[in-house]
Amino acid sequence: MIKRLFTSESVTEGHPDKLCDKISDSILDALLEQDPNSRVACETCANTGFILVMGEITSNANVDYESVVRKAALEIGYDSEDKGLDANTCQVLIKLDKQSSDIAMGVDSSLENKERRGDKYDLIGAGDQGMMFGYACNETPTLMPMPIYLAHKLTAKLTELRKSGELNYLRPDGKAQVSVEYVDDKVSRIEAIVLSTQHSESVDNDTLRNDIKKYVIDAVIPDGLIDKDTKIFINPTGRFVIGGPQGDSGLTGRKIIVDTYGGYCPHGGGAFSGKDSTKVDRSACYMARYVCKNIVASGIAERCQLDVAYAIGVAKPVSINVNTFGTSKLNNVQIAKIVEKVFDLRPLAIIEQLQLRKPQFAKTSNYGHFGREDQGFKWEICDKADEIARIAATMA
Repeated sequence: MIKRLFTSESVTEGHPDKLCDKISDSILDALLEQDPNSRVACETCANTGFILVMGEITSNANVDYESVVRKAALEIGYDSEDKGLDANTCQVLIKLDKQSSDIAMGVDSSLENKERRGDKYDLIGAGDQGMMFGYACNETPTLMPMPIYLAHKLTAKLTELRKSGELNYLRPDGKAQVSVEYVDDKVSRIEAIVLSTQHSESVDNDTLRNDIKKYVIDAVIPDGLIDKDTKIFINPTGRFVIGGPQGDSGLTGRKIIVDTYGGYCPHGGGAFSGKDSTKVDRSACYMARYVCKNIVASGIAERCQLDVAYAIGVAKPVSINVNTFGTSKLNNVQIAKIVEKVFDLRPLAIIEQLQLRKPQFAKTSNYGHFGREDQGFKWEICDKADEIARIAATMA
């Protein structure tokens, strides 16, 4: 019997980094609404009373960026300085340029297209080089790893209770951390939960800790995972009144592990938010999740990780690697052949398959880009599982 612990973290939408992610993705959505072919690389940073939007955008859309920024922050709940930011009165600075022509030329026409070979999916090249990872496993209903699955549920519950007014002393900023014990690679129990939430001056520690235990932790964690040895820490410093951009500066793309698999899977390093889907460090990660989820849903593997790499300006990936960690009767090379047969990993094919030119990205910016089956994201649909199972049956 082999025991191990794994810990993952999630943060609420009011965390300063997540505020910035939402602003960047809200700007992307506003541009796509008017011009689906917009090229967007939008970064946001925030500090006390201040939001800066910067980056490179090429689009035919006409967007009131400042209005989008303020609306996004207000939707989170930042409507007064005592919460960490007043989006009605804070300073908003917009510094945007056009996309580099050197980058655009590789996206506008791929190497394959310039060499006059291939089909329509060879028309555009990858917007950057890099390696992207996807992952799925069968330990939760959404085929996500248990630690990040539970951490996201805790932070989402915090936000739900705050916005409903049920716990009216809660404020937008917060985070949760879950340590899961595995026995022989199967979820056994929870070793520890750490949860910190911003709050008003009016609430005392005992009330807050009792409420969070009852209305958040007990309401979210499935029966049987918490036992007498589970360690639970709620606002362990004893005070979290100063939060949001007032408590800590925020920056787009600084929560890439929260956004993906909680550290359970490698990460190529590219952030998602504020980028249109010609940037493969976003779109290819979505596609890699789609591939892995369908493989696990097909029943041919209990766990699956996909690593795909691109060259800037080239449509076809330069490498594809599959790892099922010994949980499949097929070997990894055989499953990689299934991937190449069932899925087209060229950027334009990914964009069309997953419908990545429609506005939907502000919804991705919080509580994970993956495992969100209630949001209608195409990369979470298991519509290729039956086809994968049929092909695998011919190889067994």
